[in-house]
Amino acid sequence: MAINHVWSQAIKRRTKEFEEKTGRRVSMTLLTADQLSSSYNVKLNASGTDVDVMMVRALQEQLLFAHNDWLADLTDRVEGDREFAWADFQKAPREASVTAGRVLSVPVVTERPTLYYRKDLVDGPPRTLDALMSGALELTDGKKGFYGYVGRGQRSGAVSQWSSFLYSHGGDFLVDGTSGIGSRQALAAYEYYGDLLGRAGPPGATNMSLEQAMPIFAQGKAAFYIDADAIYSSFLDPKVATQGVRESVGFAPFPAGPAGAKPHNIPSWSLGINKFSLLRDEAWEFIRWAAGPAMSAALQSDGIPGARSSVWADPRTLASFPADLAESMRVNAERGLGYDRPRVLQVGRARDIVGRPLVAGILGESVRPVARDADAEFADFLVRDNRHKES
Repeated sequence: MAINHVWSQAIKRRTKEFEEKTGRRVSMTLLTADQLSSSYNVKLNASGTDVDVMMVRALQEQLLFAHNDWLADLTDRVEGDREFAWADFQKAPREASVTAGRVLSVPVVTERPTLYYRKDLVDGPPRTLDALMSGALELTDGKKGFYGYVGRGQRSGAVSQWSSFLYSHGGDFLVDGTSGIGSRQALAAYEYYGDLLGRAGPPGATNMSLEQAMPIFAQGKAAFYIDADAIYSSFLDPKVATQGVRESVGFAPFPAGPAGAKPHNIPSWSLGINKFSLLRDEAWEFIRWAAGPAMSAALQSDGIPGARSSVWADPRTLASFPADLAESMRVNAERGLGYDRPRVLQVGRARDIVGRPLVAGILGESVRPVARDADAEFADFLVRDNRHKES
């Protein structure tokens, strides 16, 4: 079972190759994210054996699936297979595939933040967060409906993109197992992001997730925008972006903050094996094929960013991307951390808590007291979340 995604669509078109190689017939069901989650809950709660390979989000649900004992341990398979070359996977996505010392998934699609900017408005992309702030403020003209920066500001939805601002300020979601969002570094990241969107962003930013923020840049109403590199094609699409944006959009690595440039580099989708499957050996053969070096290179050459270092080092696999985007992706992948949200069982609740000071900052409210309250709430949440893990 898989998400209806460009990666799974590409694999489905190629399954005949695997069938001819192994003599096994492959049946792939492609679903929306909500449908996929619901199907897993129903089938795996019943110890269903009719799902073999599972497409999962390592950062969103793997911890919960591991807690429920739904995923097979792949450690011996990945580490004992020289041809599969587990060490070839980028460090950050590889580490995100491990839960409690066990490899439970194999990353197949990766994602990083990219700085989208208008080359017709600036001489070059800002290399630091300070330069981004000053440039965004300078270019903002609210009376003309033009904004220096647009980005996600919705309480929960903004957290994943804010993570790179947090890391680049020297902060983290958790420090020594407890809440890190009340630290001096986290407070600085909250205040920076609030100022950036609050002073240089469009009205209503606190209601904006990807679906609301992206069109503002695409329609030529903002100078800078940081979001997932996976959406780059929207700004080259005549159905989405204006001609001016299509002709002038540039792509750059995440700017450096006080702690340097520390974006996330995450496995947005991975493959695991159902613990209850009766065909686990066959499922592993499918993963070896679908996530192997040859297929990873073929799919990345078609514009689907993978997780293998050797593939990223091959210029031929980057030819389908705009040159500055390919370089941005490569640099961000090298610098990236393997998570963009708190690694907890109840991810949705955690994001809601962490996102509260973001909203306060964007609205121009004092961030410090809100961050203090959120820090206490998050610390209490982590105690309860850890109890669930141990139960």
